[in-house]
Amino acid sequence: MTTPAHAPGPLDHEFSAVLERSPSPGGWTYVVMPDSAQFFGTGGLVKIRGSVDGEPITTAFMPLGDGTHKLPVKAAIRKRIGKEAGHTVVVRLEERLAP
Repeated sequence: MTTPAHAPGPLDHEFSAVLERSPSPGGWTYVVMPDSAQFFGTGGLVKIRGSVDGEPITTAFMPLGDGTHKLPVKAAIRKRIGKEAGHTVVVRLEERLAP
């Protein structure tokens, strides 16, 4: 489903994205959600609950300022799914949490 999620509540949205790594030392590994500002109705921080390749996550999308948001994928999750930067993952959004 691709219904925009402008308020906290249940979601049913899934997308695939390539894991990217920030170039700076100690940088984050993350995915970028295309058209996320339009989907969420904001260019600000968005807290979510969902999964990455089936592994549960509770985290926040951070705005990049260009209409997209990045979603950090922690090392523990990457280890459990056996993927690093350059690999494609499936992100499933189940709930938009209150700020």
